[in-house]
Amino acid sequence: MKNTQIVVVGGGAGGLELVTRLGAKYGRSQHDILLVERNLTHIWKPLLHEVAAGSLDANLDEVGYRSHCHRWGYRFFYGAMESIDRAARAIVIAPLIDEDGRELIGRHRTGYDYLVIATGSITNDFGTPGVVQNCLFLDDRTQADRFRNKLLNHCLRASRALSENPQADAFVRIAIVGAGATGVELAAELYNAASALRYYGLEVFDESRLKVTLIEAGPRILPALPERLADAAREELEALGVRILTATRVMSVSPEWIQTQNGESIAADLKVWAAGVRGADYLNSIGDLETTPSCQLVVRPTLQTTRDDRIFALGDCCYCVLPGSDRPVPPRAQAAHQMASTVFHNLGRLMRGKPLRAYTYTDRGSLVSLSRYSTVGSLMGNLVGGRMAIEGRLARFVYMSLYRMHLLAIHGWLRGMALILIGHVARILRPRLKLH
Repeated sequence: MKNTQIVVVGGGAGGLELVTRLGAKYGRSQHDILLVERNLTHIWKPLLHEVAAGSLDANLDEVGYRSHCHRWGYRFFYGAMESIDRAARAIVIAPLIDEDGRELIGRHRTGYDYLVIATGSITNDFGTPGVVQNCLFLDDRTQADRFRNKLLNHCLRASRALSENPQADAFVRIAIVGAGATGVELAAELYNAASALRYYGLEVFDESRLKVTLIEAGPRILPALPERLADAAREELEALGVRILTATRVMSVSPEWIQTQNGESIAADLKVWAAGVRGADYLNSIGDLETTPSCQLVVRPTLQTTRDDRIFALGDCCYCVLPGSDRPVPPRAQAAHQMASTVFHNLGRLMRGKPLRAYTYTDRGSLVSLSRYSTVGSLMGNLVGGRMAIEGRLARFVYMSLYRMHLLAIHGWLRGMALILIGHVARILRPRLKLH
C-alpha cells in the first residue's frame, strides 16, 4: 500500500514545528513526510538582528535539518519549490546549483497527497527606487551574516582612521528604514555590539562612533505596542544616540544617500530596509491558487487554500482573514506557531474524513528587546480583553521564554531543556561578539 505523502515547503518556525509533530505522530510506517527547504539549517527569525550585530553566533544556535529529520521521522530535501502541478498533485523543485554555478540536481517533480506551504516572507521594498540595489535585508541567515561582515569592515576602517588621527571625523553611519520590531531591536543591538568592540582589538572604537538613524513612515515607532511603551522605547533609543524620524517616507535610495519625502538626504554607510513583509515573488498565482498583490496565498479559516482543499498555507506567506475581522492575521512568530498546530490537527482530520477545525488566532501580545538595555511589551492581548503592559526584567524573561518555547517545540522537552541549560552556560563562556 502506498504511503500517504505529506510535503511541507519551508522550514521556518511554523514549518519546522509542523514536520516535527507530524513525524513524531505518524513516523515512516504508513506516511512519508517530506520537508523541502532551500537552506541547510534553521535559525529562529526573530534572532536575526542579533546575528547581524554579531551578538549571537548562529553556528551555535542553528538547527541542522539533516540530523533533525533523522531524529523526528521525516525526510529533508535541500531545494526550493518552483511551481505546483495541482492536476498531477506534484510540486516542481528548481535545479540545485553549487557555489561554482554547476548543477548538482536537475529540476524534478515530487508528488504529494497533501501539501503545506510555509515559506515565510521577504522584506517588502514597496517598489521604492534603489532599495534592492543599495539596501541590506535581514530575511535569512546569509543576509544577516553579510550585514555583520560589512559592519565590522566599516568599524575597522573608522578605528584605523582614529588610530592615525584621534581627532579624525570617523563614524559608522547606519540608516534603518522601518521602526517595527526588527528595526528597533537592530538599532539597540548595534550599540551593544559597538560597546564591546574595544575588547576585540578596536581599542579606540566604541558606541560613540555610531550614528544610527531610524526612519519610519508611520506616526510612531512600534505600532504593535501601546503608545506608552512605544514612547518608552523611543526614549531608550534616543538616550543611546539613535536619531528617530517618524512620519518620514523614503522616496529613493542611492549608494551614499537615502532621500526622504521632505527633501532631506541622509548619508549612510550601511542602509537596512526593514519596512514591511510580503510573500516571495514565485508564489504569485502559483498553481493557479488565489494570491494577494503582495504574493500571499489566500486561505480559508481552516488554513486550506481557497481553490484546493489538499493545499494548506501557514505563517507569513498566507493571507488569513478570520470571521468577524476585517484585517488579516498579523505576520508574527506566535501566529505561525498557532497555525502549525491547526494544520497538524486538520491534516489528521482530513485523512480520517472528519470535519476540519477553524483556526483561531490568540494574541499573546508583543515584546521588543532593546538588547541589554531594556525590554518592553504587552502581554495577554485579547485573553483579558485588553493588554497588560510590562517592562524591565519581567518583559526580558518573557521575551527569552518565547525562544525557549520554540526550542521545546522542535526538540522535545528533554533535549529542549538540555539545550536551554547549555545556552545559559554558553552565554557566559562564549565571546560577547562573533567577529568572523
